[in-house]
Amino acid sequence: MKRFLGSILLFIFLICLFCPTIAYAVGEGNIDTGGGGMGSGTNSNYWNPGDEGVRVTVVRASDHTVVTTPLDLTDITPSSNIYHFGKISKLQYNNGILLQAYQGGYMYRNPVQALPQIISSSGRSDIDRIKSYFTDEQVLRSVAELVGMDYNVLINGDYKLLIEPLAYFTFQGAKIVTTATEAALYDQQVNGLLRSWMQSLTHKNLPFAMFLETSDLGYPAWSGSTTSATSNANIISSLGLGIVRFKEETEPVEVDTIDYEYRVNTEVITAVTVNGGQSDPDDPVSVKFQIGGTTYTVSNVYYPSGDSQLAWVKWTTPDTEQDMVITVTVIGPGSTSNSTINVRIVDLDQNKPPNPVADDRNDGFSYSPVPNRADQSSANWGVWRPWWQENWVWYGDDEGGYWVDEGWWEFDYDSYTAKLISFVSIVCDSKNPTASGDTMKSGYGINQSVTGRVTTTQSTAVTKPQTAVSYFPEFGYDTYWRMLEQTSSGKFEFQKNPYSTYKNRTHFTPIWMPDGAYTVNTWLIDAWTPTGMLSANLTGSLMISGSLWDDWHIAPANP
Repeated sequence: MKRFLGSILLFIFLICLFCPTIAYAVGEGNIDTGGGGMGSGTNSNYWNPGDEGVRVTVVRASDHTVVTTPLDLTDITPSSNIYHFGKISKLQYNNGILLQAYQGGYMYRNPVQALPQIISSSGRSDIDRIKSYFTDEQVLRSVAELVGMDYNVLINGDYKLLIEPLAYFTFQGAKIVTTATEAALYDQQVNGLLRSWMQSLTHKNLPFAMFLETSDLGYPAWSGSTTSATSNANIISSLGLGIVRFKEETEPVEVDTIDYEYRVNTEVITAVTVNGGQSDPDDPVSVKFQIGGTTYTVSNVYYPSGDSQLAWVKWTTPDTEQDMVITVTVIGPGSTSNSTINVRIVDLDQNKPPNPVADDRNDGFSYSPVPNRADQSSANWGVWRPWWQENWVWYGDDEGGYWVDEGWWEFDYDSYTAKLISFVSIVCDSKNPTASGDTMKSGYGINQSVTGRVTTTQSTAVTKPQTAVSYFPEFGYDTYWRMLEQTSSGKFEFQKNPYSTYKNRTHFTPIWMPDGAYTVNTWLIDAWTPTGMLSANLTGSLMISGSLWDDWHIAPANP
C-alpha cells in the first residue's frame, strides 16, 4: 500500500494475471486516454498521425528498480539520423538522470503484432484495443524475448512493465523522437519553445495517450482535464505512462484444526491456526466459525509472510451430550479455505458412587496408583500487530510534484500468558464424632474443597476453571466419581450427598477400607485458552486408622 500527499490524484494501468498457459489474454487492463485536436503545423514543426510507438521498461515491483534496458517498439521505420535521448525511462528521469540528446544510432524494434493506435488526433484512442494488446500473451512473450528475460520470470509477480507512448515528429526541421516526459524535460531546456510550436502533440495528445487510474510505482492517478494542454510539471509527475502489473499468484490461506472434547454447559474456546501468504490491513484474513447454527466471525487476523496466527472464538456448549461438527471458513486475499472440527460434548455428572452399607466387603482390594491425568498449568500465545513503516519520497521538480509514502507493513508480536493456580483440601466430615485432625476411622465421611483461578495478561482470551471431578481409591480411581459443585467463584465442593442424614457435602469411605493413607484424586479442568485447556491433577490425603465398628459397643444390661 502507498500513501500520497498533494493535490494530484491517482491512476493505474493494472493487469491481473491469469494462468500463463491460457492463450491470448494474460489479464485485463485499465487504461485511459485523452487529447484531441492537433492544430495546424508548419513545414518545420509537425507530426503525422501514426508516427508513434511505445517504450517498454521492466521494473522490479518491490523497489521500483529498472532491470532491463528500455525497449522502443514502433510500426514505422524512423529516420537514420533522427534525434533521440537514448533509452531512458520515466522512472530513471525522475530519479535524477539528466536529459542528453543524440543524433543517429537510434535503436528500435518493429513488433510482430502491429501496435494499436496510441496517440489520437481525434481525442480518444481505442482503449479496448490498447488493453487487449498489452495483455496479450504472445505480445508479452515477444517483449520478454526482446529484453532478454524468461517469460515465466517476467510474469511471476515480481516485475511490472512501464509503458510510455512515443511520438516521432519534426521540430525546427529536425526529426526527433520523445516520450511525453522527454518532451517536457526538453521543453524546459529550450525555454518553452517546444510547447509554443508543438503544444497539441507534446503537451496534450502525447501525455494524455496514457495515464494512470490508480497509483503504482510511486506515480499518482490523473483526474484533471484531458482535453486541454497541460504543464511540464504535470507531465513529468503524472502523465505519459501506463503500467502492466502481473498479479502475483497469491499463496492460498490455510487453516490447521484439532478436534475437541468439551463438557456440557461450559464456556469454551475453539481455536484454529491460519497461515499462507501475508495478512495485513491492506489484505486481511477473516475466520468464520459455524457452531450449532450460529456464525462467529473473527476479523483482521494478521500475520507476516511465512508465519501464522491463532484465531479463536469463545462460546458455551449445549447442556446435553452430543457430537458436533464446527465448520471453519478462512477468507484471505484471493483465496478461501474450509475445514471442520469434530467436537464431542460429554456429561461427567454421572457414575456417582453407590451408597455404602455396613456389610460391604472387598477382601481382595489393593491400591491403584494415582492416574497421571493431563496437568497443564500454563499457556502462552500471541497476536501479530501490524504497523505501517512510513517512507516518504518526493516526486517532482521545482515547478511542482508530490510526496509518495512508499512504506510497508511491519509486525510486532504481542505475547500473552495464562497460569492456573490450584489447591485442594481434604478434611474429615464435621459430623465425624471420633476424627482427630487428619485421622479418621473408615466408614465415616470426608469433605473436600478445591480452589482454582487463572492469572493472565489477556483476560478476554481465557476462561476460569469450571469443572472439578474427584476419583477415589476404593474404585481404583475409575468406575465411579463425583463431579464437584462450584459453590463460589473458583471454589468447588462435593455435591450434597443424598445418603447423608444431614445432606452434607460428603463422601463416605467404605467401612472395609484398610488402614493407611486415603488419597483422593481430583482433576480440575475447563480453564480454556487459545492454545488449549489448562488443568490440574490434584491429590489430597488423610489417614485411615480403624473402622466405624470400633466406635460401636454393647451397653451392659440393667441390673
